[in-house]
Amino acid sequence: MSQPTVAIVGRPNVGKSTLFNRLLGGRDAIVSDEAGTTRDRHFGEAEWGGRHFWLVDTGGLMPESTNSMDIAVRQQVELAVEQADLVIFMVDGKEGPNPVDKEIASQLRKTSRPVILVVNKLDDMPRSSAQYSFYDLGLGDPVPMSAAIGKASGDLLDIVIERLPPRTDDEHPEAVQVAVVGRPNAGKSSLINFLLGEERLVVSPEPGTTRDAIDTPLRYHGKTLNFIDTAGLRRRAKVQDDIEFYSTLRTHRAVEKADVCVLVVDAKLGLHTQDLRIATEAWDRGAGLIIAVNKWDLIQEKDANTAKRGQDLLAEKAPFLRYVPFLYVSATQGQRVSRLPELILEVAAARDHRVPTAEVNRVLEDLLARNAPPQQQGDAVKLLYASQIGTRPPTIAIVSNRPDDVPEAYQRYLHHGFRSAWAFSGAPLRLRFTARGARKHKRPDDGRLIRGKAAGEGEPEEE
Repeated sequence: MSQPTVAIVGRPNVGKSTLFNRLLGGRDAIVSDEAGTTRDRHFGEAEWGGRHFWLVDTGGLMPESTNSMDIAVRQQVELAVEQADLVIFMVDGKEGPNPVDKEIASQLRKTSRPVILVVNKLDDMPRSSAQYSFYDLGLGDPVPMSAAIGKASGDLLDIVIERLPPRTDDEHPEAVQVAVVGRPNAGKSSLINFLLGEERLVVSPEPGTTRDAIDTPLRYHGKTLNFIDTAGLRRRAKVQDDIEFYSTLRTHRAVEKADVCVLVVDAKLGLHTQDLRIATEAWDRGAGLIIAVNKWDLIQEKDANTAKRGQDLLAEKAPFLRYVPFLYVSATQGQRVSRLPELILEVAAARDHRVPTAEVNRVLEDLLARNAPPQQQGDAVKLLYASQIGTRPPTIAIVSNRPDDVPEAYQRYLHHGFRSAWAFSGAPLRLRFTARGARKHKRPDDGRLIRGKAAGEGEPEEE
């Protein structure tokens, strides 16, 4: 299931961005004493009590203003409320109830969204009783807090978790969840429509036509592939349209949910930095990855080695791409599109593949015999044995007498060796180095993700 979304709304300068930063544990939003500092939306991933959710900060609301900027902010906030699973309505406890607060409360009561009324700037808690004057807003019990110094932020998070939608299973729990992502107008919807054989998704030459994430199941060889068609990606700084902002958020949610991501790239435009970033996000989250190069029929000057040369150049920017299958297609002409479902199942199977412990150790012994670990001062670094401890993605634990002293270059060597033995095509491979007797699965997401050029895992370089 995708993570729920929580939107923070309120009039200007009540502390929304301060609360946003407090709940995220960082300083992602700009905070200022000047009213109206936040004019765009910011979102980040929050976690409390084992629940993860998206947190959205919004600009200050002025419901009756005719100022063009206030109107734009108002439209943004209305969209935030529409897209949210839960709304935090923040008011200023020092100033007391304000006519603007009453207007906002009136609008929120007309929506179907659950609302938590938060009374901020009560630094003298618990002596303060200013929160009681906000009962007149008709939104239930006010929650007092001080976002600036963090008082009662944990209590607020407890309430948020209680009010979030309950966890539910996916509609197709046995299905392979496939997120189809890419920049605007790359041909994502056209690709899915060809597979389905009908115009299930709206297709238009205008970039950004798809503004929602649509789940579309497809049965293939007895398996269900659940395609999530998402809106086109752009750099966050260029996301100016209100709807595009939330489309970008939906894309992140789709990647989070996916077993396999299909990154659709326009062959004429190439794979840009923003494409690489979403590919890296999918890879780091442990999803399988396929690069579908669309509109390949429009490339006139190409030969038998054009595709390979392009892939080699991309692998220099993002080394993990050398482990990712590329499929060169034309969604409009149907060229090689029918190969995509089979490739998705292959990548999903690689992500689920489990290697017997005896075979893992046989390959490890061969690698050690071919190239022993470099020795450093002190006791010799020894790799004692290994086993696969997880799938989705495949994770191999290697027991060593000095796990923290295995050089990064040697880690990359082992990574290549294991990849050569079992391709794990399109799936990340994580290696974890641990000491003898360490508790297994103590921190299941704390495995070392091998990075660097030789290893093939890592952040894309900036253009």
